[in-house]
Amino acid sequence: MKKAIVSVSNDLVSDQRVGKVCTSLHNMGYEVLLVGRKLPNSLALNRKYRTKRMSLLFKTGPLFYAEFMFRLFLFLVFRKADVLVSNDLDTLLPNYLVSKLKGVKLVYDTHEYFTEVPELQRNPVKKRIWKSVENFIFPKLKNVFTVNDSIANLYETEYKVKVNVLRNVPRINTSTFKQFSKEELGLPADKKIIILQGAGINIDRGAEEALAAMEWVNDAVLLIIGNGDVLEFLKEKAQEGKLKNKIIFKPKMHYQNLMDYTRVANIGLTLDKDSNINYRYSLPNKLFDYISAGIAILASPLVEVKRIVIEYQVGELVNSHNPKHIAEQLNNMLANENNLLRYKQNSLNAAEVLCWENEEKILMEVYNALQ
Repeated sequence: MKKAIVSVSNDLVSDQRVGKVCTSLHNMGYEVLLVGRKLPNSLALNRKYRTKRMSLLFKTGPLFYAEFMFRLFLFLVFRKADVLVSNDLDTLLPNYLVSKLKGVKLVYDTHEYFTEVPELQRNPVKKRIWKSVENFIFPKLKNVFTVNDSIANLYETEYKVKVNVLRNVPRINTSTFKQFSKEELGLPADKKIIILQGAGINIDRGAEEALAAMEWVNDAVLLIIGNGDVLEFLKEKAQEGKLKNKIIFKPKMHYQNLMDYTRVANIGLTLDKDSNINYRYSLPNKLFDYISAGIAILASPLVEVKRIVIEYQVGELVNSHNPKHIAEQLNNMLANENNLLRYKQNSLNAAEVLCWENEEKILMEVYNALQ
């Protein structure tokens, strides 16, 4: 049995893409070991494959990355593997060095255009460091995945390396699940539900404007599920004036529990701003979660997001991030039951196409012909 060690810099819980890749490799006959880190609030794991979460002294900043990459390098050096799978640039250097040292196949899966994330845009020194790592390794890679065509084109143009597109879409849910009511989930039964979910509710992702818009939205509440940099700010603002009792917060949770909430929502929000290259060409996971749940979508017109919304007719696009404009669109959508039903049916139809069972065929082709 071939052994694959898959590494990430997160705590493994909410990374659905990596979980699906590991399950696909497991089903292909690989012995999979997924390696990440443990955080104080990390949820328990129950996977078909083995997992390892390292406890680190540092949680953020340069010292975290230095400690993490050193520990990951040592871990990989002393483990037998036929394939090393690196997820994102912050795991690539130790994986690359070990692959060269031990003559092991390397697969790189970049989930975003890493060097253009907002955190690096605000820190040119850090950006230069990460870019130098990418410039050193990327041209030498042979097996690369990313999340959409736009980002693949950027990398292929810059590094002249073929990049396979593997969209982060959910599996088709063939198992039976209980359809919870709003009351069972602790949500108001007499209100429409607008949901914003994600593991990265951060600056420039439209959360602040979505919350502000709720002052003018009628007979609805905004349900925010997940974590991120702006969450504490949002919780403070939610206590002000007309926003009281119109915002509900839930912490990050396992995917199955998250989807219980998503299915009872009427509209899902994905409002990332075109403030940097990484966001401009992003294709957020929550977009596909909303489609899988069969709900209408209100989205910002980013290149890849707009393509999905228009092609599958699953919702509408905002013209600006002005809170009053967002509120007006939400009110119009909620008032038109026929459109909501049409978007719901279109989402359910799209979910049968935008599914991991279709996407993983690309993964299987690459792994069956590893270079």
